[in-house]
Amino acid sequence: MNTKVNICGVELKNPVIAASGTFGFGREYAEYFPLSKLGGISSKGLTLNRKEGNKGIRIYETTGGLLNSIGLQNPGIDEFISNQLPFMKKQDTIVLANVGGGTIEEYVTSIERLNKTNIDMIELNISCPNVKEGGMAFGIRSKDAYEIVSEVRKTCKKPLIVKLSPNAENIVHMAETCVKAGADGLSLVNTFSGMAIDIYSKSPVFENTIAGLSGPCIKPIALRMVYEVSKAVDVPIIGIGGIMDYKDAIEFIMAGAWAIQVGSGNFINPTITLDIIEGIETFMVNQRIKSLEEIRGIIWRENI
Repeated sequence: MNTKVNICGVELKNPVIAASGTFGFGREYAEYFPLSKLGGISSKGLTLNRKEGNKGIRIYETTGGLLNSIGLQNPGIDEFISNQLPFMKKQDTIVLANVGGGTIEEYVTSIERLNKTNIDMIELNISCPNVKEGGMAFGIRSKDAYEIVSEVRKTCKKPLIVKLSPNAENIVHMAETCVKAGADGLSLVNTFSGMAIDIYSKSPVFENTIAGLSGPCIKPIALRMVYEVSKAVDVPIIGIGGIMDYKDAIEFIMAGAWAIQVGSGNFINPTITLDIIEGIETFMVNQRIKSLEEIRGIIWRENI
């Protein structure tokens, strides 16, 4: 039995990655289990400069999931490199730096600084609002995504994974565009746009009104998107969206994902990633699966 996966030349000991945003930089979860058990960790979303994040309510539970409006609170690239990355690199697991920004120049400068570090991969968050174009996210229109990915590609010396928004006009065309622009791999999906209303105050729950929906409720849609994209592009895909147990993880792999990320589930069970890893291993033994390559994309490969 071999749970290893190779993504863009980087070998992960297993396909389970802690998703950006719900795992911080791993310090809190290191109190529960050795982070070396993980295939990888995607850092909290990073911006060039420190961000304090949004005011008001940031997390709101909804049926089958969570709405969040964090506002990319983070210490900034330089503080991450100085104080967080050394800790993460000591954990004997693959480290992805999740990078966002409000302008292409901010993204490029952040990548230039990360190039000089021992980070393993870059996960480019194109769900951030483009402040020079009226606030529409870079990841909504393919032409905007092409521009930012191609500019980052010119600078990036690390394997470049582009994280796709499910709110894109066309997720398959977006994926194809990002690959054409130079993405080495893709991760999908980020959160869906949603909202909640406080009926007593007669106002939106969040100060920004719109928030990001994640959790089990988005899994069937995220799974469909991974399936569609995996058939359309020939690069490694990391599946994300409502993964709560090993069965969910196996579904994403069978739909075409090389690896998976676990996000909201970390809030419910701090050792959920370990449970998923152990479940995948047991499933492989019971099903006599020697390598995950045997089942990757099996639901569409067998129908070609």
